[in-house]
Formats: sequence, C-alpha cells, structure tokens
Amino acid sequence: MSGTEPILTREDRVAIAGKIKSLVLEKHVNVANPTQDYGPWSREFDRRLDKVVAAPSRDAFENGLGSILQGLGSSHTAFYHKVGDRIPPQHAINASLRPMEINGGRRWVFLNIIEDGPAHRAGVKAGDVLYSCDGKPAEPPNSPRFQLGGTHELELGEIEGSGTRSVRVEVPNRAAKDRPPMIEPKSIAYDLAAPGIGMIRVASFPGAVGLNFARALDSAIAALARKSCSRLIIDLRGNLGGGLGSLRLMSYLCPGKLPIGYSMSRTGIKRGWSKERLPRIGRIPAGKLGLLGMALRFKVLHRDRSMVLETEGLGKQAFHGRIVILIDEFSHSAAEMVAAFAKEHGLAVLVGNRTAGEVLGGANFRVGKGYYLRMPIAGWHTWQGHCIEGAGVTPDVAVDVDLVAMGRGRDVQFERALDTVATLGGDSTG
Repeated sequence: MSGTEPILTREDRVAIAGKIKSLVLEKHVNVANPTQDYGPWSREFDRRLDKVVAAPSRDAFENGLGSILQGLGSSHTAFYHKVGDRIPPQHAINASLRPMEINGGRRWVFLNIIEDGPAHRAGVKAGDVLYSCDGKPAEPPNSPRFQLGGTHELELGEIEGSGTRSVRVEVPNRAAKDRPPMIEPKSIAYDLAAPGIGMIRVASFPGAVGLNFARALDSAIAALARKSCSRLIIDLRGNLGGGLGSLRLMSYLCPGKLPIGYSMSRTGIKRGWSKERLPRIGRIPAGKLGLLGMALRFKVLHRDRSMVLETEGLGKQAFHGRIVILIDEFSHSAAEMVAAFAKEHGLAVLVGNRTAGEVLGGANFRVGKGYYLRMPIAGWHTWQGHCIEGAGVTPDVAVDVDLVAMGRGRDVQFERALDTVATLGGDSTG
C-alpha cells in the first residue's frame, strides 16, 4: 500500500458508510423508478454493514460498499477513492473492450481507440486481442484496471494471428475535474470521410458548461464547411458523456429552437413539477459574464437540477437532413441524449448498436478520507417523456461491429454510415 492510499480505522469505515447511506436516502434519484421505495435497500444496507466494516482489506471494504450501491439499480453510481488506481479501460486509456470467443476461449478485444489517448499513443489498434495486463491473464468477465500516473504492460495479439507483441501504456497523472478519476480523451477529431462528406468524432463532452468544447466544435464545423461538406457523419461510439457541451452539438442538428428534454430532481418529482414551468437553458454562455449569469441563476436562485434544455437556434447548415450518427453500447450519458434528440425529431439516421442506457444527472459527494460517492441526483427525459435510463437508444440501422474485419483494418459500421449518408437528401425539421 502506497503512502497516498487511505489507512482506515473501524470508526473511519463506519463514518464513511453512514455518510453514504444518509446521502442516498436524501438525494438519490432513479428515473427508471421515480417512486422507488428505499426501505428494502436501507434494511439491506444495515444487514450487511458489520461485514463490510470488518472487511480484511481496503479492496474488500470498497467492493462491499460498491456491491450495496449496485442494489439501487441506477447508473452513475460509484464509490471510489481520489487516488484513482482501479480505473476501467474506457476511462483510463481511452479504449473500449468487448469479450469475444477466440480459439475456444473468451478474450477481450479492443475497439473505439480514441485518437491521442494512452492506448492510441502506445500503438494499440482496434481489433487487437488482449492476453494479459502487467503479467496477469486478462479474461472476461474481469476487465483490467489501470492507475493514474501508472505504466502498464499489455500483451496483445491479432484475432487471426498466432503471435503476440508487448506494448507499454503510460497513463497520465491528470484526472478530469468534477468527474470520477479518469483521463479526459481528446474530445473532437474531424476530417473528410469522402468528397462532400464530413466526419466528426466526439469522444467526450468535457467541462460542466462546455464552453471550450463548443468553440472547438464551431471550428470543426467551419473547417468542414470550407471543404464544401453537405453531408455529415457524427461518430459517438465510445463517447464517455459529460456536460453541457452536448447542447452545442444538438444545436447543430437543426436550424431553429427545439426542446430537447428535461431533468427532474427528487424534489421536482415529489412536488410534481411540470416540464413547461421549469427554467430553461437554451444557450452555452459565450464568456465570463454569461458564466456568471448562469451560476447566479442555477446555484443561487434556482438551486435545483430540474431544468429544460433547448437548442440554441444556430441557423441553417448545408448538411441538415443529411446526417448520420454512429452509436454503440459504449455511447454513454450525454451522447445518448444527443442520439435520442436526433431520433425523436427525425434529424439524423442512427447507425450501429443500442447505447448504454445510462442517462442520469450525476454528482460527486465527499464522504471522508479521500473517498467519494457518485450518484444520480436528477433523472433525464426526452421532451416527449421517454426515459433512456436502462433502455438506451436503438439505432435506425442496426449494424454490429465485425471484429475480424476490424483486425484487418475495416470498420463495417463506418462503411454502412458512409453508404447511408450518401442516400440522404432533404431538409431537416426545426
């Protein structure tokens, strides 16, 4: 155990557990079950508390509390330490892993390698098979974990090959702000996919307000416009979600002002608040004055996470009516909001796999000794009242990834997106 890891007494553990229980009973929201009875969960918490507190190790203590929290049945729910030494691949090395049968055994296969992320810089490729991590076999269902600031040795192979190679992945010691320990990926990459067809890959929506992301997206859209792009593919596969920057992306899907959806806190649910009377966010602030106004509005005057999102009204774009959005099971949270909005209003064709179904408004709470509880304090609905949590967003054109083809350098989902976007021709609504 390093000096940065917590040394916990029994009293520390009892205090941490008590703080978690109190926060859950006061603030937790599960939009898939808005009238959730917390009595059974509370009794189960009490029943297991002594065993968790007496756990023989830090790992056992953390895993015990994590297991109890899973009983809430909601996404965006975790118990973690700020040290950040057990981070899943998508958050640590900016790459997704899917289990696959290979030569009679189950192995992890890489996909969604985000440009300039730790896995990408180490030379990991989509379609690579992971055999071991730091000398230990890596076999489903147990996913490898990584450490902020750590260096990890991966043994990789090819789906159709027999040899292996070793790569060293270096994880920066640079945690994202106001999120669980993670490496924020490069949020935007763009290029011409074909003459007249632009491609924008969005891996995350960094920042609570998303001002920098919005500026970067504006630059990408402008650059593609200069290349006469009249069709657009937006790749949200492997997107980690994030903050309000998703509003700018959704605003580029239509010319005018459209309601996107609304969040509702536990207070709003209890009081039966109507979506029509909730405060609205219809623009990302352009500078410090706008940020100050938003802070005053939502942290002082309306101190609640219940609110409506609506598009910014950015005007007509050449690609409107000719948009394809790529999604998969690793598209999370705000990325799912984008996909649901596009589908609900007929603004894009969705291609790929169903999304993760994890769309709740999460918040982090300090619970002592460097530990945090992350849990949802607001649920999300589309404007028509659909709940994505637990259900995800289904594609209009279902295309699964072909890992064998991926190992040969082909992306069949992207190929279908290219074929689909070429057939589109029409004005968008809104």
